[in-house]
Amino acid sequence: MTGPQLNGPERNGAVQPHATSQEIYDGGMAVRREVLGAAHVDRANAKKDAFTEDFQDMITRIAWGGIWTRPGLTRQMRSAVTITAMVAHGHWEELAMHIRAALTNGLSRDEIKEILLQTAIYCGVPSANTAFKTAQQVFHAMDNPALDATATPPN
Repeated sequence: MTGPQLNGPERNGAVQPHATSQEIYDGGMAVRREVLGAAHVDRANAKKDAFTEDFQDMITRIAWGGIWTRPGLTRQMRSAVTITAMVAHGHWEELAMHIRAALTNGLSRDEIKEILLQTAIYCGVPSANTAFKTAQQVFHAMDNPALDATATPPN
């Protein structure tokens, strides 16, 4: 699979040559809401304070506005890469959030299972074991909404 081959300024997503910081932030926030869900983003923003505000701004502009808006990979591919990175580094709360995001982005549970099987080879069986448990918990919570009080961990 190859992504679109773009050569003009549109190749950079929200980070166009003359984009303002606000345009990059707005583009990032739009994608962040689409991928993670408005409720999750609203919770994260409601929890920010003087200490965390700069971090929230940075991830919205750089991760979401600078990377997730780029057209070179599909959102499904970005989700697959992100899940793998979360497993490789043992970021289990972030993994749970990105498993939900992957489903939102159109990956199936079977595709997520295949990604996790792949991580067993390249990230290690113990990490994949924890990843499978995390995914199982996410799916169980999604299948039982009464148990799913928070939807995703805070970010």
